[in-house]
Amino acid sequence: MKVYQSKFHLSYCTNIHPAESWLATFNALETHALKVRDQVEATGMVPDKDSGFALGLRLSAEAADELLEGDNLDCFIDWLQETNTYVYTINGFPYGAFHGTRVKEKVYQPDWTTPERLSYTLQLFNIIAELAPQECGGSVSTLPGSFKEFGAKEKIIFENLYACAKHIDLLAHEYEKDLHLGLEPEPLGHFENLQETLDFFHRFNDWALSHNHDVTLIHRRIGLNYDTCHFALEYEDAAASLKKLHEAKIRISKIHLSNAIAINASDAEALQAIKSFDEPTYLHQVITRDASGLITRHRDLPEFFEELDSGKLVLGEECEARVHFHIPLYADPATPLGSTRDYAEATLAYLKDHPLTCSHLEMETYTWGVLPESMQKPIEDQLTEEYLWTLDQLA
Repeated sequence: MKVYQSKFHLSYCTNIHPAESWLATFNALETHALKVRDQVEATGMVPDKDSGFALGLRLSAEAADELLEGDNLDCFIDWLQETNTYVYTINGFPYGAFHGTRVKEKVYQPDWTTPERLSYTLQLFNIIAELAPQECGGSVSTLPGSFKEFGAKEKIIFENLYACAKHIDLLAHEYEKDLHLGLEPEPLGHFENLQETLDFFHRFNDWALSHNHDVTLIHRRIGLNYDTCHFALEYEDAAASLKKLHEAKIRISKIHLSNAIAINASDAEALQAIKSFDEPTYLHQVITRDASGLITRHRDLPEFFEELDSGKLVLGEECEARVHFHIPLYADPATPLGSTRDYAEATLAYLKDHPLTCSHLEMETYTWGVLPESMQKPIEDQLTEEYLWTLDQLA
């Protein structure tokens, strides 16, 4: 039997399952999550802890409302005890529909300039405060403020985030649990790479000081959801970026373990191969880096190919392209495509050496439903393989 380090809490994010209502969300847990648990446990690869099987919830605004109605939350807590499972984190990035419809930039709506986003996130903390075990606390992940194209007013983002931090802090003291929010940088988000993240939090701290607010409240309650796919897309270095975030006193609230497509953009065969990943549901931003180190961002795969076909974009030799399309952690796509899996590996290696960096880990291959057929397999089998790959890294 092989065990992974008990200092980490690991789950897969249930945003992989199409579910907008609480009933549909709960049915996904009963139908899929428990089967994945059984399959993982059957391999003998188990966590070195008695707290049970961890669940990473995705709750839409609709599902969060419904879970807080009547005795639904109490019934769910009873179910968690009966099944020896626990919830330590909630994905609060997608507010509304996340499958089977055009999501694209709408996943950022409502953003952190709106009362709807604040209210939704407060509800998620009311839920996680009840659900999270005392020994591990609870995290909620959310969008990085807004989407660049929205031209959001940052002052309003700061006001709403600080209001959220105060609510989180009250709950943390009431329940005697460590509760925290993680903003998730991603390509074309209000902040997306390491430097933009550092600059955003610096401005946030300055804003708080200028309003005589408690900056330590931000340090305790507002941090990052560090997504290995997103930081790999930005050509960051895992160990260096995590170290700089620590030095800047930016909390790593949660780490999303995910993998993106990487290709040699000078290879015509590779360019043709990634066309099979162009689908209408999610944004698949493309970021290229040429031999000189120049990084160029493209909004989505269709725009990337339009620029190539029109001649507006000319890719030189030794140009790499990374595509925001989450693919399974355990296997690279067929040649000539590659992946950024080495970034997830480097992040997990860093965590083993610096375990206090973050204890909340979540695998997030939410694109299972839109993967090309060649990469499809029964969803429970895919999730089991992702568990086994990740547990092996942590063993």
